[in-house]
Amino acid sequence: MTDTPVEGTVRSADGTTIAYERRGAGPTVVLVDAAGGFREMGPMRPLAQLLADEFTVVCYDRRGRGGSSDTAPYTVEREVDDLRALVDEVGGPACLFGFSSGAVLALVAAARGLPVARLALLEPPLDLTAAPSGEPGLATEIADLVAAGRRGDAVAHFQASIGVPAEMTEGMRQSPWWAALERLAHTLVYDLTIVDALPADQLAGVTVPTLVVYSEQSDERLRRWAEGVAAALPTGRLRGMRGDWHQVPEGDLAPALAEFFAGRAEPAGAGGGGPVSGGAAR
Repeated sequence: MTDTPVEGTVRSADGTTIAYERRGAGPTVVLVDAAGGFREMGPMRPLAQLLADEFTVVCYDRRGRGGSSDTAPYTVEREVDDLRALVDEVGGPACLFGFSSGAVLALVAAARGLPVARLALLEPPLDLTAAPSGEPGLATEIADLVAAGRRGDAVAHFQASIGVPAEMTEGMRQSPWWAALERLAHTLVYDLTIVDALPADQLAGVTVPTLVVYSEQSDERLRRWAEGVAAALPTGRLRGMRGDWHQVPEGDLAPALAEFFAGRAEPAGAGGGGPVSGGAAR
């Protein structure tokens, strides 16, 4: 679908302005971006176009990115409030699709009472077997680099630390989007904060039907994390799809999401921590 989206803004509880666009008609689906993503850069706008034949699809700029403003100090609860304001604006309950750290934000929102009908999560970076280190770690390192004016180094350090292949980072450095990534480098701390905001024992309280997707070309670590999240959720289902490292093509992902959000084709083995289902996207 190629219709022109309706653009708007909502005001979050702390006064932050959140910019969004809405297209299509039908049940509400909100797309929650990963670290470094916003409407002008990343998979959400193309995915929205593919889903808009059947759903009212909202993609938005998370706080501190694109057309949205920001308010200090950062808290995860404020990002949940941003999502709540969007759902209130377009009408809920909503289906949420989150990618990477955006998937964790969607999980946190559902755990904290956002009116969510269904969740779909692409490779949430949650290692449920790791014990908290109690050390500042990567978030502090990124914040220090940003404070020193080394935004490009902050982005590169973040990507290397989370396992982005070096050739992918180098390709990004040569792209016209690198400057945009540098501008939002401070928000990488937000994503790292989100990943630590959902204790493993709280996943049992997220009871809405949830589809967890991983790319068959991602590394074993990302697949293991996806498997762990699906197993920990009472109604979690797991699906492997063809794709590249930490991504699945929108043309394959959109039909899978549409089926799940509409409830047309529940994966085999559905139920708490069910087996791998669905198989590779063709």
